[in-house]
Amino acid sequence: MRLSDGLYDILKDTLRWNKPRLQCFVSLLSALLQVQCMDLSRLVHAMNDDAQLQSRYRRLQRFFQMAHFDYDAIAHLIMRMFAFDQGSFYLTLDRTNWKWGRSNINLLVIAVAYKGIAIPIYWLVLNKQGNSNQRERIALLHRFITQFAPPSERFWVTGSLLANSGGLALSLHSIPFLMRMKESQHYRDRQGVGRPMSQLFRDLTPGQSRVLRKPRRVSGQRIYLSAMRLPSGELLILAGNQHFSKPFEVYARRWEIETLFQALKGRGFNMEATRITHYFRIKKVVALLAIAFCWAHKTGEWRHAHIKPLKLKNHGRLEKSLFRYGLDYLADKLFAPMISLREITRLLVLFLCPPHWIKGDQTGVQIEVCGHNLIRAI
Repeated sequence: MRLSDGLYDILKDTLRWNKPRLQCFVSLLSALLQVQCMDLSRLVHAMNDDAQLQSRYRRLQRFFQMAHFDYDAIAHLIMRMFAFDQGSFYLTLDRTNWKWGRSNINLLVIAVAYKGIAIPIYWLVLNKQGNSNQRERIALLHRFITQFAPPSERFWVTGSLLANSGGLALSLHSIPFLMRMKESQHYRDRQGVGRPMSQLFRDLTPGQSRVLRKPRRVSGQRIYLSAMRLPSGELLILAGNQHFSKPFEVYARRWEIETLFQALKGRGFNMEATRITHYFRIKKVVALLAIAFCWAHKTGEWRHAHIKPLKLKNHGRLEKSLFRYGLDYLADKLFAPMISLREITRLLVLFLCPPHWIKGDQTGVQIEVCGHNLIRAI
Protein backbone atom coordinates (compact mmCIF):
# COMPACT_ATOMS: atom_id res chain seq x y z
CA MET A 1 0.00 0.00 0.00
CA ARG A 2 1.23 3.48 -0.88
CA LEU A 3 0.82 6.49 1.38
CA SER A 4 -1.11 8.32 -1.34
CA ASP A 5 -3.60 5.42 -1.53
CA GLY A 6 -4.24 5.64 2.21
CA LEU A 7 -4.76 9.41 2.06
CA TYR A 8 -7.10 8.91 -0.90
CA ASP A 9 -9.25 6.48 1.09
CA ILE A 10 -9.33 8.79 4.14
CA LEU A 11 -10.28 11.93 2.21
CA LYS A 12 -12.67 10.59 -0.40
CA ASP A 13 -15.74 10.63 1.88
CA THR A 14 -14.96 14.17 3.07
CA LEU A 15 -14.09 15.87 -0.21
CA ARG A 16 -16.40 13.78 -2.45
CA TRP A 17 -14.48 14.44 -5.67
CA ASN A 18 -13.96 12.20 -8.67
CA LYS A 19 -10.82 10.10 -8.73
CA PRO A 20 -8.57 12.40 -10.87
CA ARG A 21 -9.39 15.48 -8.80
CA LEU A 22 -8.84 13.73 -5.47
CA GLN A 23 -5.57 12.22 -6.71
CA CYS A 24 -4.46 15.72 -7.69
CA PHE A 25 -5.23 17.01 -4.19
CA VAL A 26 -3.38 14.15 -2.49
CA SER A 27 -0.36 14.68 -4.75
CA LEU A 28 -0.50 18.41 -4.03
CA LEU A 29 -0.69 17.79 -0.27
CA SER A 30 2.39 15.54 -0.41
CA ALA A 31 4.27 18.09 -2.54
CA LEU A 32 3.46 20.93 -0.16
CA LEU A 33 4.84 19.00 2.82
CA GLN A 34 8.07 18.38 0.91
CA VAL A 35 8.60 21.79 -0.73
CA GLN A 36 7.09 23.83 2.16
CA CYS A 37 6.21 26.71 -0.13
CA MET A 38 2.82 27.55 -1.63
CA ASP A 39 4.30 28.42 -5.04
CA LEU A 40 2.78 26.32 -7.82
CA SER A 41 5.92 26.62 -9.95
CA ARG A 42 7.85 24.84 -7.18
CA LEU A 43 5.15 22.38 -6.15
CA VAL A 44 4.97 20.84 -9.63
CA HIS A 45 8.53 19.51 -9.21
CA ALA A 46 7.51 17.40 -6.20
CA MET A 47 4.23 16.05 -7.57
CA ASN A 48 3.99 12.34 -8.29
CA ASP A 49 3.06 12.74 -11.94
CA ASP A 50 4.66 11.62 -15.21
CA ALA A 51 3.28 14.55 -17.21
CA GLN A 52 5.43 17.43 -18.44
CA LEU A 53 6.06 20.30 -15.99
CA GLN A 54 3.91 22.72 -17.96
CA SER A 55 1.06 20.23 -18.06
CA ARG A 56 1.31 19.73 -14.29
CA TYR A 57 1.28 23.48 -13.73
CA ARG A 58 -1.83 23.93 -15.85
CA ARG A 59 -3.45 21.02 -14.01
CA LEU A 60 -2.92 22.80 -10.67
CA GLN A 61 -4.28 26.04 -12.08
CA ARG A 62 -7.41 24.26 -13.28
CA PHE A 63 -7.73 22.52 -9.91
CA PHE A 64 -7.88 25.78 -7.93
CA GLN A 65 -10.10 27.31 -10.58
CA MET A 66 -12.69 24.55 -10.93
CA ALA A 67 -12.67 22.27 -7.85
CA HIS A 68 -15.60 22.73 -5.46
CA PHE A 69 -14.63 22.64 -1.77
CA ASP A 70 -17.12 21.73 0.94
CA TYR A 71 -15.73 23.90 3.74
CA ASP A 72 -18.21 22.55 6.28
CA ALA A 73 -17.00 19.00 5.59
CA ILE A 74 -13.37 20.16 5.92
CA ALA A 75 -14.20 21.88 9.22
CA HIS A 76 -15.73 18.65 10.55
CA LEU A 77 -12.66 16.71 9.39
CA ILE A 78 -10.31 19.06 11.27
CA MET A 79 -12.46 18.98 14.41
CA ARG A 80 -12.37 15.17 14.33
CA MET A 81 -8.61 15.10 13.73
CA PHE A 82 -8.15 16.61 17.22
CA ALA A 83 -11.40 15.34 18.80
CA PHE A 84 -12.46 18.93 19.49
CA ASP A 85 -16.04 17.83 18.88
CA GLN A 86 -15.87 15.71 22.05
CA GLY A 87 -14.75 18.29 24.60
CA SER A 88 -14.49 21.96 25.59
CA PHE A 89 -12.23 24.47 23.92
CA TYR A 90 -11.46 28.15 23.34
CA LEU A 91 -12.15 29.82 20.00
CA THR A 92 -10.00 32.67 18.78
CA LEU A 93 -10.73 35.01 15.90
CA ASP A 94 -8.21 37.20 14.09
CA ARG A 95 -7.01 38.47 10.75
CA THR A 96 -3.80 38.28 8.73
CA ASN A 97 -2.88 39.90 5.46
CA TRP A 98 -0.14 40.16 2.86
CA LYS A 99 0.39 41.73 -0.54
CA TRP A 100 1.28 40.20 -3.88
CA GLY A 101 2.01 42.84 -6.49
CA ARG A 102 -0.91 45.22 -6.34
CA SER A 103 -3.24 42.67 -4.78
CA ASN A 104 -4.01 42.89 -1.06
CA ILE A 105 -4.88 39.49 0.39
CA ASN A 106 -6.80 39.72 3.65
CA LEU A 107 -7.77 36.62 5.61
CA LEU A 108 -10.10 36.35 8.62
CA VAL A 109 -9.73 33.05 10.52
CA ILE A 110 -11.63 31.40 13.35
CA ALA A 111 -9.56 28.73 15.11
CA VAL A 112 -9.39 26.56 18.23
CA ALA A 113 -6.64 27.50 20.70
CA TYR A 114 -4.52 24.41 21.21
CA LYS A 115 -1.24 23.96 23.11
CA GLY A 116 0.30 27.31 22.23
CA ILE A 117 -0.97 27.40 18.67
CA ALA A 118 -4.38 27.56 16.98
CA ILE A 119 -6.05 25.04 14.69
CA PRO A 120 -7.90 26.72 11.80
CA ILE A 121 -11.54 25.72 11.37
CA TYR A 122 -13.13 28.36 9.14
CA TRP A 123 -11.69 31.28 7.17
CA LEU A 124 -13.04 34.14 5.13
CA VAL A 125 -11.09 35.97 2.44
CA LEU A 126 -11.92 39.67 2.72
CA ASN A 127 -12.20 41.35 -0.65
CA LYS A 128 -10.78 44.61 0.70
CA GLN A 129 -7.96 46.19 2.69
CA GLY A 130 -7.96 46.84 6.43
CA ASN A 131 -9.87 45.39 9.35
CA SER A 132 -12.86 43.11 9.11
CA ASN A 133 -16.23 44.53 10.09
CA GLN A 134 -18.83 43.20 12.50
CA ARG A 135 -20.93 41.64 9.75
CA GLU A 136 -17.98 39.55 8.55
CA ARG A 137 -16.93 38.46 12.03
CA ILE A 138 -20.46 37.54 13.05
CA ALA A 139 -20.97 35.62 9.78
CA LEU A 140 -17.89 33.50 10.51
CA LEU A 141 -18.96 32.87 14.11
CA HIS A 142 -22.49 32.03 13.01
CA ARG A 143 -21.19 29.46 10.54
CA PHE A 144 -19.21 27.77 13.29
CA ILE A 145 -22.14 27.83 15.71
CA THR A 146 -24.47 26.42 13.06
CA GLN A 147 -22.19 23.45 12.37
CA PHE A 148 -21.00 22.81 15.92
CA ALA A 149 -23.96 23.98 17.96
CA PRO A 150 -22.98 22.75 21.43
CA PRO A 151 -24.64 23.35 24.75
CA SER A 152 -23.54 26.38 26.74
CA GLU A 153 -20.13 26.11 28.40
CA ARG A 154 -18.72 23.78 25.77
CA PHE A 155 -16.64 26.47 24.14
CA TRP A 156 -15.57 30.02 24.89
CA VAL A 157 -14.80 32.79 22.43
CA THR A 158 -11.83 35.08 22.97
CA GLY A 159 -10.83 37.72 20.45
CA SER A 160 -11.14 41.33 19.41
CA LEU A 161 -14.67 41.84 18.15
CA LEU A 162 -14.40 45.41 19.43
CA ALA A 163 -18.08 46.30 19.29
CA ASN A 164 -21.52 45.56 20.60
CA SER A 165 -23.04 43.37 17.92
CA GLY A 166 -20.38 40.64 18.22
CA GLY A 167 -21.07 40.19 21.93
CA LEU A 168 -24.81 40.38 21.36
CA ALA A 169 -24.64 37.61 18.76
CA LEU A 170 -22.77 35.36 21.20
CA SER A 171 -25.07 36.20 24.10
CA LEU A 172 -28.08 35.17 22.07
CA HIS A 173 -26.47 31.74 21.67
CA SER A 174 -25.56 31.56 25.40
CA ILE A 175 -21.88 31.28 24.51
CA PRO A 176 -19.32 32.65 26.99
CA PHE A 177 -17.10 35.29 25.44
CA LEU A 178 -14.26 37.56 26.44
CA MET A 179 -13.24 40.32 24.06
CA ARG A 180 -11.37 43.56 23.96
CA MET A 181 -13.33 46.82 24.02
CA LYS A 182 -12.31 50.32 23.05
CA GLU A 183 -11.57 52.81 25.81
CA SER A 184 -14.15 55.14 24.29
CA GLN A 185 -16.91 52.53 24.48
CA HIS A 186 -19.67 53.75 26.84
CA TYR A 187 -21.40 52.01 29.70
CA ARG A 188 -24.48 53.16 31.65
CA ASP A 189 -24.07 54.21 35.26
CA ARG A 190 -26.77 53.84 37.94
CA GLN A 191 -28.50 57.00 36.75
CA GLY A 192 -28.54 55.73 33.17
CA VAL A 193 -25.92 58.23 32.01
CA GLY A 194 -23.47 57.05 29.38
CA ARG A 195 -19.82 57.27 30.43
CA PRO A 196 -16.61 56.05 28.75
CA MET A 197 -15.20 52.83 30.18
CA SER A 198 -11.83 54.46 30.69
CA GLN A 199 -13.30 56.36 33.67
CA LEU A 200 -13.71 53.11 35.60
CA PHE A 201 -9.98 52.42 35.37
CA ARG A 202 -8.42 55.89 35.14
CA ASP A 203 -6.40 55.42 38.35
CA LEU A 204 -4.54 52.34 37.12
CA THR A 205 -0.79 52.71 36.67
CA PRO A 206 1.30 50.71 34.14
CA GLY A 207 1.30 47.04 35.11
CA GLN A 208 -1.77 47.31 37.36
CA SER A 209 -5.02 45.53 36.61
CA ARG A 210 -8.52 45.39 38.05
CA VAL A 211 -11.42 42.96 37.70
CA LEU A 212 -14.82 44.44 38.51
CA ARG A 213 -17.06 42.06 40.44
CA LYS A 214 -20.37 43.60 39.42
CA PRO A 215 -21.53 43.79 35.79
CA ARG A 216 -22.12 47.05 33.97
CA ARG A 217 -24.79 47.82 31.40
CA VAL A 218 -23.26 48.09 27.92
CA SER A 219 -25.56 48.41 24.91
CA GLY A 220 -28.40 46.80 26.81
CA GLN A 221 -26.33 43.86 28.06
CA ARG A 222 -24.94 43.01 31.50
CA ILE A 223 -21.19 42.92 30.88
CA TYR A 224 -18.35 42.07 33.27
CA LEU A 225 -15.39 44.39 32.81
CA SER A 226 -11.70 44.18 33.64
CA ALA A 227 -8.73 46.26 32.58
CA MET A 228 -4.95 46.42 32.65
CA ARG A 229 -2.75 49.47 32.12
CA LEU A 230 -0.12 48.50 29.56
CA PRO A 231 3.49 49.79 29.76
CA SER A 232 2.65 52.15 26.89
CA GLY A 233 -0.06 53.76 29.03
CA GLU A 234 -2.87 52.31 26.94
CA LEU A 235 -5.76 50.54 28.65
CA LEU A 236 -6.50 46.93 27.76
CA ILE A 237 -10.21 46.64 28.59
CA LEU A 238 -11.84 43.23 28.47
CA ALA A 239 -15.56 42.53 28.42
CA GLY A 240 -17.32 39.22 29.03
CA ASN A 241 -20.83 37.96 29.54
CA GLN A 242 -19.73 36.09 32.69
CA HIS A 243 -17.29 36.70 35.51
CA PHE A 244 -13.74 35.49 34.80
CA SER A 245 -11.46 35.25 37.82
CA LYS A 246 -8.36 35.45 35.59
CA PRO A 247 -9.55 37.24 32.46
CA PHE A 248 -6.10 38.26 31.22
CA GLU A 249 -4.87 34.65 31.24
CA VAL A 250 -7.93 33.62 29.24
CA TYR A 251 -7.58 36.50 26.80
CA ALA A 252 -3.89 35.70 26.27
CA ARG A 253 -4.94 32.52 24.50
CA ARG A 254 -6.11 34.57 21.53
CA TRP A 255 -2.46 35.18 20.66
CA GLU A 256 -2.09 31.50 19.81
CA ILE A 257 -3.60 32.31 16.43
CA GLU A 258 -0.57 34.51 15.69
CA THR A 259 1.60 31.39 16.02
CA LEU A 260 -0.66 29.69 13.49
CA PHE A 261 -0.16 32.57 11.04
CA GLN A 262 3.60 32.30 11.47
CA ALA A 263 3.42 28.58 10.67
CA LEU A 264 1.36 29.20 7.54
CA LYS A 265 3.73 31.96 6.46
CA GLY A 266 7.49 32.29 6.87
CA ARG A 267 8.02 29.59 9.51
CA GLY A 268 6.25 26.85 7.60
CA PHE A 269 4.45 26.86 4.28
CA ASN A 270 5.38 30.33 2.96
CA MET A 271 1.76 31.09 2.09
CA GLU A 272 2.72 34.58 0.96
CA ALA A 273 4.72 33.12 -1.95
CA THR A 274 1.56 32.02 -3.76
CA ARG A 275 0.78 33.95 -6.91
CA ILE A 276 -2.88 33.06 -6.58
CA THR A 277 -4.82 36.19 -5.70
CA HIS A 278 -8.42 35.44 -6.70
CA TYR A 279 -10.82 35.52 -3.76
CA PHE A 280 -12.30 32.03 -4.13
CA ARG A 281 -9.01 30.38 -5.10
CA ILE A 282 -7.18 31.77 -2.05
CA LYS A 283 -9.89 30.20 0.12
CA LYS A 284 -9.12 26.82 -1.50
CA VAL A 285 -5.39 27.33 -0.95
CA VAL A 286 -6.02 27.86 2.78
CA ALA A 287 -8.01 24.60 2.92
CA LEU A 288 -4.97 22.72 1.57
CA LEU A 289 -2.67 24.53 4.02
CA ALA A 290 -4.98 23.83 6.96
CA ILE A 291 -5.04 20.07 6.34
CA ALA A 292 -1.26 19.94 5.85
CA PHE A 293 -0.71 22.03 8.99
CA CYS A 294 -2.92 19.76 11.12
CA TRP A 295 -1.13 16.62 9.95
CA ALA A 296 2.30 18.14 10.64
CA HIS A 297 1.34 19.43 14.10
CA LYS A 298 -0.20 16.11 15.15
CA THR A 299 2.90 14.26 13.97
CA GLY A 300 5.21 16.56 15.92
CA GLU A 301 3.05 16.34 19.03
CA TRP A 302 3.09 12.53 18.93
CA ARG A 303 6.83 12.28 18.30
CA HIS A 304 7.55 14.70 21.16
CA ALA A 305 5.37 12.68 23.54
CA HIS A 306 6.35 9.13 22.57
CA ILE A 307 9.45 8.92 20.37
CA LYS A 308 12.03 11.66 20.89
CA PRO A 309 11.10 14.57 23.17
CA LEU A 310 12.33 17.99 22.10
CA LYS A 311 14.89 19.68 24.34
CA LEU A 312 13.80 22.56 26.54
CA LYS A 313 16.02 25.61 26.00
CA ASN A 314 17.19 28.03 28.70
CA HIS A 315 14.49 30.54 27.78
CA GLY A 316 11.85 27.95 28.72
CA ARG A 317 10.69 27.11 25.18
CA LEU A 318 11.19 23.97 23.14
CA GLU A 319 14.08 23.92 20.68
CA LYS A 320 11.54 23.95 17.85
CA SER A 321 7.76 24.07 17.59
CA LEU A 322 5.73 20.86 17.51
CA PHE A 323 4.51 21.90 14.07
CA ARG A 324 8.05 22.27 12.70
CA TYR A 325 9.09 19.02 14.39
CA GLY A 326 6.30 17.14 12.63
CA LEU A 327 6.76 18.96 9.34
CA ASP A 328 10.46 18.07 9.17
CA TYR A 329 9.64 14.44 9.91
CA LEU A 330 6.92 14.22 7.26
CA ALA A 331 9.14 15.90 4.66
CA ASP A 332 11.95 13.46 5.41
CA LYS A 333 9.66 10.45 4.99
CA LEU A 334 8.03 11.79 1.82
CA PHE A 335 11.44 12.50 0.26
CA ALA A 336 12.57 8.93 0.97
CA PRO A 337 12.54 6.67 -2.13
CA MET A 338 10.90 3.87 -0.15
CA ILE A 339 8.61 3.92 2.90
CA SER A 340 7.93 0.77 4.86
CA LEU A 341 4.38 -0.47 5.36
CA ARG A 342 4.82 0.11 9.11
CA GLU A 343 5.76 3.75 8.50
CA ILE A 344 2.90 4.27 6.05
CA THR A 345 0.44 2.91 8.60
CA ARG A 346 1.90 5.11 11.31
CA LEU A 347 1.60 8.27 9.18
CA LEU A 348 -1.97 7.47 8.21
CA VAL A 349 -2.93 6.84 11.83
CA LEU A 350 -1.34 10.18 12.77
CA PHE A 351 -3.39 11.88 10.05
CA LEU A 352 -6.66 10.28 11.04
CA CYS A 353 -6.66 10.01 14.84
CA PRO A 354 -6.43 12.63 17.62
CA PRO A 355 -2.91 12.73 19.10
CA HIS A 356 -4.03 11.81 22.63
CA TRP A 357 -5.56 8.58 21.31
CA ILE A 358 -2.19 7.40 20.02
CA LYS A 359 0.48 5.71 22.06
CA GLY A 360 3.58 4.10 20.69
CA ASP A 361 7.30 3.56 20.60
CA GLN A 362 9.98 3.01 18.00
CA THR A 363 8.38 -0.24 16.83
CA GLY A 364 4.79 0.77 16.32
CA VAL A 365 1.77 2.82 17.28
CA GLN A 366 -1.11 1.88 19.49
CA ILE A 367 -4.46 3.63 19.40
CA GLU A 368 -6.62 3.75 22.47
CA VAL A 369 -10.04 5.25 22.99
CA CYS A 370 -11.47 5.29 26.51
CA GLY A 371 -8.87 2.73 27.52
CA HIS A 372 -9.78 0.21 24.80
CA ASN A 373 -7.15 -0.96 22.34
CA LEU A 374 -8.47 -0.50 18.78
CA ILE A 375 -5.50 -1.22 16.55
CA ARG A 376 -1.82 -1.96 16.70
CA ALA A 377 0.37 -1.30 13.68
CA ILE A 378 3.74 -3.02 13.89
